[in-house]
Formats: sequence, structure tokens, C-alpha cells
Amino acid sequence: MEKTRAVYSTRTKIVRFIIWLFLAFVALLVLFPVIYIILGSFKENKELLTGGSNIFPTKWILTNYIEAWQQANFAAYTLNSIRLSVGVMVCSLLISTMAGYVFARKDFRGKELLYYIFVMFMFINVGSVSLRPLFELAVNLKVNTNYSTIILISTGCGQATYIFLCRGFVNSVPKELDEAAKIDGCTFFQIYYKIVLPMLKPVMATIAILSFRQGWNEYIMPLVFTMSNDSMRPLTVGINMLKNSGDGAAAWNIMFAGATIAIIPILVVYCCFSRYFMGGLTTGAVKA
Repeated sequence: MEKTRAVYSTRTKIVRFIIWLFLAFVALLVLFPVIYIILGSFKENKELLTGGSNIFPTKWILTNYIEAWQQANFAAYTLNSIRLSVGVMVCSLLISTMAGYVFARKDFRGKELLYYIFVMFMFINVGSVSLRPLFELAVNLKVNTNYSTIILISTGCGQATYIFLCRGFVNSVPKELDEAAKIDGCTFFQIYYKIVLPMLKPVMATIAILSFRQGWNEYIMPLVFTMSNDSMRPLTVGINMLKNSGDGAAAWNIMFAGATIAIIPILVVYCCFSRYFMGGLTTGAVKA
């Protein structure tokens, strides 16, 4: 019996070691590009262009950050990115929580079909295919120079996942609370913002992080919509323009420095909401 336990314990340790080794390898694959960009932001551009196996800079250059900040007009572009990201986040929270509540609590014809169409779009990404018709529609409506247009289009891209999470979370809320609120005279909408919405804080934190990141990382659509107006460019577009700031060669060191600065707001948002992130993600997914 003791021998069997010893063999089982040894096998368990080997399996755990293999799992940890695999997770460490995956973590290295995920973190390596970020580490390479951060270390590359301190290198000379010549060192980046010539390549080599040395990941650490031979000479640490701090002025890359000063040049990136000045050349990319970081102050203005950062405000544009914050405006875009916060707008997408607020719109996503409003739409997904209300839609998730309706799908979970309201009975109407075609509800299940409509919901499964939403879920289907979690696995379908039309990507840049829809960019041209959306831009032409904005031009015809004369709203292509309005920042609200970019926010609304970006908001619509991730709603399937957010609605899926919200519906699952609302389903976990006891319906007896709704019935008690109805007895007290609450309407359907009052139950939403007085009873259900305060209980959605974990999943709302998850949606806030995902939607803020989505708006912050948006590149192709803001690039198209802001081609004729440099002052409307978000930080992602401005950082990519840094690549062309060198004298005859791509200034990758300046671009890497700008990209490193752009990571900071995402880290701040994640640190603020991380305690709710995994709880909201798993609860919404499991209860759906």
C-alpha cells in the first residue's frame, strides 16, 4: 500500500512538473515580444536594424522616450485614445448589461434565435471586410469626421461576447428578487438599475477591461477615419507614424519607446479591475 502511494506521489510530481514546464514555456512565448519591445526601446536604432542575438542593449539610450513623446504628439494622441477607449467602455457597459438583462428576463418572440445569432458572431470576425462599407456609410451621413462614429463602430465589434457574459450572470441572480421588486411597484427597467445592475459589478469589471483594451488597441479603423485630420489620431496610429521619423531608415527604437509608454494605461486599468476580472469572466461563461 505504501509502495503504491509512493509510486502515485512520484507520478503526480512528474505530471505537475510537466504542466508547470509547459505553462512556463507558454508564458515565455507570450511575454517575450513585450520584453523585446521594452528592452529594444533603450537601444540605438542601428543596433535594432543590424539584429544580433543580444536581447539587452549594448548601450542604454534614455533619450528615445523623449523623442517619442515629442515626435508623436503624445499628449494630444493619448487624450484621443483615452476618449476613444472610455467611450467604447461606457457604451459597451450600457448596451451589454441592458441586452443581457433583457435576454435573461424578458420573453418575446424570436428571443432564442436572436440570442444565438449574437453568440454566433463570437466566432465570426468580418474584420476589415466591413471597413469600406462602414466608411462609405459614414461619408454619406456626413459623420466620418465625428469621433462618436469611431466609438459607436468600435463598440459594436465586441458586443456578442459581452452580452453572452451578462446574460449568464443575470441568469445566476434569483428571480425571486425580481418578483419582490414587482410587488413593491418597480417597473421592468427599475428592476434593472436598482436590483440587477448593482449585482453585475464583477462582470461589468470584466467588460470594462476588455472593452477599454479593445478601444485602446484599435488601429485600422481610426487610421482610415482620421487620415484627413491628424489631430483626431489615437495613440496607436501616432506610434506607428514614429517608424517613419528616422533619417532614411525606420526608427524602430523610437517606435518601441512609444509602444512602451502606450502599455502603461492598460496596466493601470487592469490593476484597478483585476480583482473582479477572472470572477466575472468565469461566472458569466459558466452560468450562460
